[in-house]
Amino acid sequence: MRFASLGSGSRGNATLVTAGKTTVMIDCGFSAREAEKRLRKLGVDPYQLSALLVTHEHSDHMAGIRVMARKFRLPVYTTPGTAGCLPVDIAPHIKTFNCHETFSINDLEVEPFPVPHDAREPSQFVFGNGQHRLGLLTDVGSITPLIEETLSGCHALLLEANHDMMMLEQGEYPEHLKRRVGGRLGHLNNVQSASLLEKIDTTNLQHIMAMHISEKNNCPSLVVPLLADALTCEHDWIGIADQEAGFDWREITNR
Repeated sequence: MRFASLGSGSRGNATLVTAGKTTVMIDCGFSAREAEKRLRKLGVDPYQLSALLVTHEHSDHMAGIRVMARKFRLPVYTTPGTAGCLPVDIAPHIKTFNCHETFSINDLEVEPFPVPHDAREPSQFVFGNGQHRLGLLTDVGSITPLIEETLSGCHALLLEANHDMMMLEQGEYPEHLKRRVGGRLGHLNNVQSASLLEKIDTTNLQHIMAMHISEKNNCPSLVVPLLADALTCEHDWIGIADQEAGFDWREITNR
C-alpha cells in the first residue's frame, strides 16, 4: 500500500492511497486544474483514479470535487450529512456510507469513523489492504476513545498537527476564529497530537506524517520535537505534509 499528498493545509487538501490496481483520492480542496497538475507531478493520470472520498464539506477539502467527479466520471463516497452539502449536479456520482461500517473500493478496505469537527457529518478513515493499515486523522478538534481505538496498531499515520497553542493565542486571527480553531470542534494542536501518539499502539508504525500544519499558527520546528518525543524516535523520522507540495509517495512494506 502506498500513499502521497497533493498538499495539506488551510488552502487545500488532497491525499492519495493506492493498493493493487486501486487509487483513491481523499478530498480535493484545490481547483480541478490545480489538482490535475499536482496529480501528474506524482505520476498519476486522473483517469486512473478509482474514486473520490470526501471527509467533510469545508472548501479546503471539497473545492474541486464537483469538476473532478464530472470530468473523470468518478464515484464520490461520503456520509449522508456531507452529501447534503455537495453540489446537486453530482448527486448521480454520490455513494453514501455509514460512519460505523467498513466498506470496500476494489482492492482497498475503508473503515470510516466519526470525528468532532464543526461540519455536518465529518468522517476520517483507516485504509487496509489485508496486510497493512493506514490511518488518516485531520480536521478534528478533540480526541475521542473511538479515535484512539481505531488508530491503534496502524502501520502509517497521517496526523493533524494544526497549531501551536501560544502562536494561535498571540496571533493575528480574530477572537472568534481563535475560539473556533482551538475549540472542541476545531483542529488538533501539537500537544494533542503528541498525546494521541503516546496513548495508542504504535508498535507497527512505519510512517508518521504531520498534516494540516497552519502556515500562520505553527511551524515544523515546533511540531517535530513533540511528535518525536512521543514516539521516542529521531527527529528526521517525522514527515511533514507541505501546503505547496504535500509529500511524495511513501510505501508500507512487509517487515
